Amino acid sequence: MNFSDYFSQDIQLAHPSWHVTLQQGLQAIEREFPDYLNQLANSRFLPDSHRLFAAFSVPLSSVRYVLIGEGPYPRSESATGYCFMDGAVDNIWSHESAGGLSKPVNRATSLRNFIKMLLVADQRLTAGDTSVAALSPVAQQMRADPATYVQTMAELQDNFLQHGFLMLNASLVFREDVAPAIDAKVWRTFLPFVFEALARQATKPSLILWGKIADRLDQEVTLFAFEKFKSEHPYNLSFINNVSMQNLFRPLKLLYK
Repeated sequence: MNFSDYFSQDIQLAHPSWHVTLQQGLQAIEREFPDYLNQLANSRFLPDSHRLFAAFSVPLSSVRYVLIGEGPYPRSESATGYCFMDGAVDNIWSHESAGGLSKPVNRATSLRNFIKMLLVADQRLTAGDTSVAALSPVAQQMRADPATYVQTMAELQDNFLQHGFLMLNASLVFREDVAPAIDAKVWRTFLPFVFEALARQATKPSLILWGKIADRLDQEVTLFAFEKFKSEHPYNLSFINNVSMQNLFRPLKLLYK
């Protein structure tokens, strides 16, 4: 399959305001790595189902934050095209009588720590105690009031998007048979076109950089035009008590409907 035919379907699923930018980025990859896109179009990679540019569903002029993740989840059901959004997770809160977060959320370390950070920021939990015992009454209160609080990952993702988040991975693809660093190197040719388009907007978004991959991106791609918020990656326990992240996310009320 020719790459231009294949990826045209992915581009059509993005918001029209992004179409020219995405095409320019792919053309740059084709110039720098001439056979890469053809190989990719004829291989198995994630996200599948033409969701490569799903994150670009937010209109270009509406982007207020760019959250930069490392790469897609290595599972088809999890890799949605949005960084940090695990498509395999449904309910956020446990349905067990003494439960806190649901088992899928607890298994997703970064997501678990992120939600705990939001609860500490909202003063629902104290920084010194985010244990199941402390979390359980908070979680059960939220589960019992679905009109006020988000219940599912889909609702949490919708809150992110409503606040203008472009949820972008540093590498847009994952392949089992290719080292992630190889794909990441290629997509660094694509990303400048995204940031150049954002820099031309009347209201420039803020960048949220989590962890070493995102920090390395800041050194390799011209990002001087943007306000940047950096922290450790959420898979670190220390992220829960990161005051700068708490201050950034507190006013957004992502756990509220």
